[in-house]
Amino acid sequence: MELDRALAFVADRRGSVLTTLKRDGRPQLSNVGHAVADGVIRISVTDGRAKTNNLRRDERASLHVTSDDFWSWVVIEGRAELTPVATAPDDDTVEELIDYYRTLSGQHPDWDDYRRAMVADYRLMIRIHPTHAYGQLP
Repeated sequence: MELDRALAFVADRRGSVLTTLKRDGRPQLSNVGHAVADGVIRISVTDGRAKTNNLRRDERASLHVTSDDFWSWVVIEGRAELTPVATAPDDDTVEELIDYYRTLSGQHPDWDDYRRAMVADYRLMIRIHPTHAYGQLP
């Protein structure tokens, strides 16, 4: 399957399943929200979670996305890049988290509160750079 076609399908949806690899090689799956920008899949995560720790150890990631009727689906495989953890309300990670939020939900009622929450929650972004796709599309 062509990556452009798979990314177009993924870009039209927001919910997905992220697969990372545990230390013993078994898959670890997490329901996540995602956004696509410039051919890169972005996911907001919290530091210290299994998926984050797994990706620090092994950058391979797969994202599984289905249609509402569950019969069309795509898996995108790629290399995951992690941003630094948000440490200040005006750092680059928080700015990317704001852009991510706007892509998914529009405007936040209180951006100062959002900025503080991203730092307090130890948030960061996963950027998946796609390398391969497969699935079943109409």
